[in-house]
Amino acid sequence: MRKKTIDFSKYASIKLGPTLEVSVIENENDAASFDGAIIGGAYNLIITGKNRNLAVLGEEFDYVRSENEKLYVGAAMSGGRLFSFAKKNDLAGFEFLGGLPGTIGGMLSMNAGLKSHEIFNNLLAVKFANGYKQKEDIEHGYRFAHLGSIALEAVFDASKKGFDEALFEELKNARKNQPKNPSAGSCFKNPPGDFAGKLIEEAGLKGYRIGDMAFSEVHANFLVNLGNGKAEDALALIELAQKKVLQKKGVNLELEVKII
Repeated sequence: MRKKTIDFSKYASIKLGPTLEVSVIENENDAASFDGAIIGGAYNLIITGKNRNLAVLGEEFDYVRSENEKLYVGAAMSGGRLFSFAKKNDLAGFEFLGGLPGTIGGMLSMNAGLKSHEIFNNLLAVKFANGYKQKEDIEHGYRFAHLGSIALEAVFDASKKGFDEALFEELKNARKNQPKNPSAGSCFKNPPGDFAGKLIEEAGLKGYRIGDMAFSEVHANFLVNLGNGKAEDALALIELAQKKVLQKKGVNLELEVKII
C-alpha cells in the first residue's frame, strides 16, 4: 500500500491539523487489510494527530457508471461531480448534492444530507471489499450509518427522471445562512424537535471564541477557523457547548462532526 503526505491545515475543510503520512487504498485487497480511519476529503472531520493510522481512497475509486437505471459511483468521487452528472442526465433525487461538500464515501458514513434529503434516500447498495450489502441491511438514520467497513462504491436508483431545478434552488437558499469561514460543517446534530444552533446561541456561545476557533456569528452550530485555529481549541469549544447546553437546557448535544 503506497503512502502520501497530507498537510491537514490545507487539506481539511476546517483548515486545521498536522502534516501526516497516510495510506492510499488502491484496490479491494488494500481495503480488506487496512485497519484504521478513512478520511475521505476531510470535510466533516477534526484531525487531532493522535491517530496516525489514516488512509484515503485512490483515484481508482473516483468514477460514475450508468447501467440498467442504476448508478455505480466510486466512493472517492465528490458529491459535486455526482450532482453535475445527475443534472446533465436529468435524474431526480440528487438535487440536494449541489453545494454539499464531501466524497460519496464520507457522505455514506454519516448519511449526509439537508433536511429530509439524504444520501441513503436513493441508495440501493454499498460495495465493500467482501462484496455488496443492500441498503436495508445497513443500520442508518439521521446523520449516521453503521457501514462496518470501508465503502468502495455506492449503487443508486437512477430510474426516476426529472431533475428538479426548483428543489435545487430551495435547498441552495437553505444554505445561505452558513458561514464562509473554514469549518467542518454542522458541529452537532439537531436534537429531536429542536435546533443545535439555537441551543448554542441560548447558552450564550454564539460567536464565542477560544484562540482562533469560534462558534460562528452567522450560525452558532458552525465551529469555524478564524485564522490559525488549533484542534485543542476546537475540542475545548465542543466540550464547553455540550456542558453549557446540558446545564441550561437539559439537552445532550450529539456530535455531527467526527473527531479523529
